[in-house]
Amino acid sequence: MAATKRYDVKDLALAAEGVRRIEWADRQMPVLAAIRERFETEQPLSGLRVSACLHVTTETANLARTLKAGGADVVLCASNPLSTQDDVAAALVEEYEISVFAIKGEDNDTYYKHIEAAVDHRPHLTMDDGADVIGVLHSARREQLGDVIAGTEETTTGVIRLKALEREGKLGFPVIAVNEAQTKHMFDNRYGTGQSTIDGIIRATNVLLAGGRFVVAGYGWVGRGVAQRARGMGAHVIVTEVDALRALEAAMDGFEVMPMARAAEVGDVFCTATGDKNVIGREHVERMKDGAILANTGHFNVEIEIPALKDMAVETREARALVDEYTLADGRRVYLIGDGRLVNLAAAEGHPAIVMDMSFANQALSAEWVVANGASLERKVYDVPKEIDAEIARLKLATMGIEIDRLTEEQERYLASWDEGT
Repeated sequence: MAATKRYDVKDLALAAEGVRRIEWADRQMPVLAAIRERFETEQPLSGLRVSACLHVTTETANLARTLKAGGADVVLCASNPLSTQDDVAAALVEEYEISVFAIKGEDNDTYYKHIEAAVDHRPHLTMDDGADVIGVLHSARREQLGDVIAGTEETTTGVIRLKALEREGKLGFPVIAVNEAQTKHMFDNRYGTGQSTIDGIIRATNVLLAGGRFVVAGYGWVGRGVAQRARGMGAHVIVTEVDALRALEAAMDGFEVMPMARAAEVGDVFCTATGDKNVIGREHVERMKDGAILANTGHFNVEIEIPALKDMAVETREARALVDEYTLADGRRVYLIGDGRLVNLAAAEGHPAIVMDMSFANQALSAEWVVANGASLERKVYDVPKEIDAEIARLKLATMGIEIDRLTEEQERYLASWDEGT
């Protein structure tokens, strides 16, 4: 089924540059390319409408191309107002005939208008990065829930929201938590977000991290990656946590661990990575040094208490592109990058394509799997099937030219036995 060419993008004249960048990313996404080649032949998504609410980047473009190759009619909207790459959006419409509703820097009304446009597509499959399409379907468009076979969810924040729906017995269709795949969170969250977050902070501010105190709020997979990369840049890294096991792990990994109230007094750069709200609040800003820089790499811009920051400021101005300066009553200045939105996409280009290759391979294969198995699934949040995770890891190793050992029959029998001991 051909995609309907409807769109709202910044400028179709940007398409040629977008095509070049999409092709560049594609060369670093061999696993997804192999899936796309198979999809073209087998057409596992033939006749299905897919509404995807994802970051509109070069890597996402190659996922959309893969879904279309599999027979799907795809509509794509942005999952964050600052994460769209306008040339990529234009290329998807003009060159690849995929409907896109996304403009970098769109206001809140336009953002939700674009999500509504994706829902207007009356999807059989949803793909979310933050559960916004699913949120609209479960609130304002409940009459469409019966049309949906299943959904997939890309990020930690979205999975949290969906599991809350499931606990309340309100989830309208099964959802695959792509974020929980080992080949997603171990690599995308840690290596992809780790590198691209540091990239975004440096691009936005041009500060030297070496020798400074870099505070990471949260030590999940994302926090681990950010902390490791900041240390690699020469920063003294401080971790704040609410989970005792993760705090212990951070300490054992060689990072200084302390409450945010203490970290606020000594930190030079702060980066939140928790998925929760008001992790940096008014009481923390009150303690910060003049010149403190705040960034967020969680999905939504709620981790830093921006309303409190605005209320405390006696003057606000744009210090640099994507960096707002808040002058407080005592003359101290605090800097916020990208309106507190995820810094790796607001101020940089997001994850390297070689990492997103695995994440979006999970999306494509999960879509294929739920179409084949949807009738037998309950209205629950499911992990990505282990066989998909293992196959993606195998394919990725092959594309990297890496070989591994296999168990012998004797080793397999030993691992399956109980009676052969010392």
